[in-house]
Amino acid sequence: MKNANWKIKLGIILMIISVPAFLAIPLVPFLDMDTETKITVSTVLLIIGEVLFWSGGLLVGKELFTKYKSYFNPRNWFRKKTQQ
Repeated sequence: MKNANWKIKLGIILMIISVPAFLAIPLVPFLDMDTETKITVSTVLLIIGEVLFWSGGLLVGKELFTKYKSYFNPRNWFRKKTQQ
């Protein structure tokens, strides 16, 4: 159980770390850089965010990944919770 516990924690941390990479992408056009550099930085941030998110998803497992992925979906942010 201890072996799986650190994997789940690391997976959740990787998924959380991926969020700032995605949030930084809309800020890149406002930086004082060349256009080519802005495109490169945006692409690198997107790739880093995707790699961190999906590698975290692989570590936490299918059930937990599906649960946390629904938290990141904007369509679910303001939806009322249904009682089961």
